[in-house]
Parts: sequence; structure tokens; C-alpha cells
Amino acid sequence: MIIALALSSAIVFGAGDFCGGAASRRGGATGVLVLSLPAGLVLLLAVALALGDGSSGGALTWGIASGLAGGGALLVFYRALAQGPMSVVAPVSGLMAAVVPAVVGVAQGDRLSPMAITGIVLCLVAICFVSIEPSDEQRTRAGLRGPLLALLAGTGFGAFFVLIQQGDDGTLWPLVASKAVGVVIVVIAALATRSRPPVHDRVTAGIALLAGSLDVLGNALYVLASRAGMLSIAGVLSSLYPASTVLLARLVYGERLRPIQRIGLVVAVAGVGLVTSG
Repeated sequence: MIIALALSSAIVFGAGDFCGGAASRRGGATGVLVLSLPAGLVLLLAVALALGDGSSGGALTWGIASGLAGGGALLVFYRALAQGPMSVVAPVSGLMAAVVPAVVGVAQGDRLSPMAITGIVLCLVAICFVSIEPSDEQRTRAGLRGPLLALLAGTGFGAFFVLIQQGDDGTLWPLVASKAVGVVIVVIAALATRSRPPVHDRVTAGIALLAGSLDVLGNALYVLASRAGMLSIAGVLSSLYPASTVLLARLVYGERLRPIQRIGLVVAVAGVGLVTSG
């Protein structure tokens, strides 16, 4: 069950990133986030209220902490894309997002078979291969700032995976708290940069709303995956989302998969197979 849930989370996360990227091309990244994140929060809040479950203060505290990590990481990630080449930023951030929960899971007592460990390593390699984009020479000259920001962003994403799992109390309220904090962070950033949501462009607004909904669904699936099994496995498999984004770009925009990306997809399949068998 954990394999299916974590991979479903990765697929949905990747689809959300694809929609967010498509909307950002038309309306600007921060403006799109101002529209998509609150939409996702409203959807999540409605489901949580419908379920009618209560939550403890401790669980909500973990949710708030995860929101600080995830919301801050998102802003740092976009800053990293502006400072350094995507060919470095995407793999570094994706790798760290997977490494952090894997390390924490093992430290907390996750017992992995040699086959599962090999599968996790292959998944980490696949994340790098699939995420690599053609280098941009001009942006490469920016130095180490972009990669360092990517390292920080990836660590934040990984911390989100860990913290939201720590606060899981069987309800959606920790995730609601997390997303609420993320919304506050993005709104503050939008006010500081005077970014406006693309509300007058129906197509862009619709894509942004879809991105927010997919983000929430991806988070919910990850929470279910972390409940079903080990954090190290749930975190790594959920971090395979770049593969979903790349495949959607191929299907929708006709973007060609480069050889390194094709290899990455094959390695990902092999890694998932080993994790499942282990």
C-alpha cells in the first residue's frame, strides 16, 4: 500500500508542478502561488470540516512547523531558479528533498533490506537524471549562489516531509495548519514584490487553481503513505515527482526527452521495483 500511495503522491505532485509551471509562464510565479495555494487550502479545509475530526495542539504545532519549512522552501526554490541554472537547481533540490526523510527515517529506526536500500539509491540517482535540464551558460556564470539556494530549498522540502509526518494524528488538521502558514508566507512575499494573481486571465487562473488542488491531493497522499509504512521509503518515492512533470511536458508540449532523462526514467522504474521487492 505504501508503494502505491507514495507513487500516486509523486504523480500528483508532478502534475501540480506542471500546471504551476504552465500558469507561471502566463502569469508570473508569485502571482500564481497567491492564487493556487489559497485555493488548495480552501479545498483541504472543506474536506477537514466535512470529516469532523478534532486535532491536538501538538499535532498542529508540527503542522505549523512543516508549513514554515515548506512555504519558505518554495520561495527559496524560485529564487534559486532565478540565480542559477535549472540543470543544477532542479536536481540538487529534488535530491535533498528525498535524502532528508530517508536519513531521518533510518535514524528513527527504519529497517531496510539491502534490496530496498539499493532501490532507494537508484531512485535518488533517477531524481537527478530526470530533473537535469540543458545548461544555460549565462546563468551558470552566476556562481554558487543558485546551487546553495537549491540546497537550502531541497532541505526545506525534505524537512516538510519529515515534520508533517511527525505531526500526523490521523486527521487533516496538521496539513491544514501547514498550508495556512504557506499561504501567509506567499502572500507576504507577493506584497513585498507587488505581485498580483492572474485573476483576469481565466485560462491562467483555472490552471493555477488546478495546480493548487493537485498540490493538496499530493500532500494528502503523502500523509497516507507515511502512515502506511516507513518514512524513508515514503519520502524517497514521493520525491520522484520530476518524472511525472517531464512526461507531462512530453505529452502536452511535445518536449523531447533527452537521453539522460530516458535513462533516469528507466533507473526510476528499476529503483521502485527493488524497493517493492525489498
